[in-house]
Amino acid sequence: MIAPQIDPVALQLGPLAIHWYGLMYVAGFFATWYLVRMQLRDAGLWQTRISPEVYEGLFTALILGVVLGGRLGYILFYNFGYYLEHPIEILYVWQGGMSFHGGLIGPIVAGWWYCRKHTLPFLELADRFFTVAPIGLAFGRMGNYINGELWGRIADPASVPWAMIFPHAGPEPRHPSQLYEMTLEGVVLFVALWLVRKKDWPAGSRVALLLVGYAVARIICENFRQPDMQLGFLFGPVTMGMLLSSAMLVVGLGWLVLLFRKG
Repeated sequence: MIAPQIDPVALQLGPLAIHWYGLMYVAGFFATWYLVRMQLRDAGLWQTRISPEVYEGLFTALILGVVLGGRLGYILFYNFGYYLEHPIEILYVWQGGMSFHGGLIGPIVAGWWYCRKHTLPFLELADRFFTVAPIGLAFGRMGNYINGELWGRIADPASVPWAMIFPHAGPEPRHPSQLYEMTLEGVVLFVALWLVRKKDWPAGSRVALLLVGYAVARIICENFRQPDMQLGFLFGPVTMGMLLSSAMLVVGLGWLVLLFRKG
């Protein structure tokens, strides 16, 4: 049985604390920036249709969309009552509390706005960003693990020898659901999307594939993850993560059908 004890502060410089959670986001953003630029170069779009200046501006807009969307999504979907009473804590992003579903909507809106403003091919660019987005998810889930948050449900060490006792989750061993999500939503989904990145499919198909792939992976992992304490199960075995991911699955499958019918 494993009892992870990781200091969430990576580096303390006087009053300035650099948290692992924030570093995971930086690593995810950098990996995405590099791999999307690589795809643009391979497609012959770099410095022809997409200049470095425009790319940097687009990336900045997407980062703001991820952070603002992820934070607002968590507040609205998972803990609205608490933040209504403690509004200053909305700014405490280093404590965790980001929603993937909000972090998905935010950059879609920001990217659409920026592409429209600069006459860029929104769906073509979205495909390239969504192809590598799981890398950011993987780093984010590692940040959850280091923070000791979003732990799994109670597990029997006899059948789950990798069960862990999390510092803030009581004495019972639990599934390390953060690592399950890092693997399925992050590593596996990235490999799958990266392998089909050069397929001659309709623009927007990789976006739809990510919606479907993430939804399936998240619904699977939700069966091992402890529901958020303030919400619990919505009804029966259904959690908020399952509900939001089910909506994603429907949208993604419907979009795939429409795209390939047109194609």
